[in-house]
Amino acid sequence: MTDNLNQDADRGAANRRTSLSDKVYEALRGRIMRGDYGANEKLPAEKDLSVKFGVSRPVLRVALERLRDERLIYSRQGAGNFVRIKRETALGYTPVETIADIQRCYEFRLTVETDAAALAALRRNEAALAEMERALHLLSDATGQQLHREDADFAFHQSVAQATNNQYYGETLKALRDHIYVGMKLHGETLMSDGAWALEEVLAEHKAIYTAIRERAPDAARAAMRAHIEHSRERLFGGGLFDLSL
Repeated sequence: MTDNLNQDADRGAANRRTSLSDKVYEALRGRIMRGDYGANEKLPAEKDLSVKFGVSRPVLRVALERLRDERLIYSRQGAGNFVRIKRETALGYTPVETIADIQRCYEFRLTVETDAAALAALRRNEAALAEMERALHLLSDATGQQLHREDADFAFHQSVAQATNNQYYGETLKALRDHIYVGMKLHGETLMSDGAWALEEVLAEHKAIYTAIRERAPDAARAAMRAHIEHSRERLFGGGLFDLSL
């Protein structure tokens, strides 16, 4: 009984740290994307950021690591953290405003990401596989804590797009990042409410995509990506899709 209580306490503390780091991450990311911090501009020192957000240094570093994973910031040893990118416009895509827009985004992803997975299987190299493995590791760690990380989820899909060696796939996903994130966040909340089995199922779907790409099996990669996106949409919408007819 004591061991179980200790485990529950440890899990609760980990979840609180995750929640705080999420808030810091979202705040910093928002400021970067709005242009409050310019490209190559140094972020405030960790000590100052910790005081500003009222969190410990370890919590802050989790948030900074997520920003580095997304390549929004980079570190210089002994110098601090710097912004990597400028705010990019989303190629004229209108913001997500309704649930129907989320469905449209899934529909678009089904046409783009399935072909990207097939091309990635044909063209990937070891460096591209390493990027996918890195994202999978983050997803696996989160799943073990019964959490879903949208940043790791997106990083995996972005790494597949980059493996096509066709910049249009990667740039399209980057331009649609905020749109895709809305669906991923809602999907993640659905997964966590369903329990560990749902998170494990999604992790297995990502692993199936990776395996097909690693094995240079384009048809299997396309099918695995299609199955994953369709299952994600079904889990979110429960089979009740909108009629998008004009």
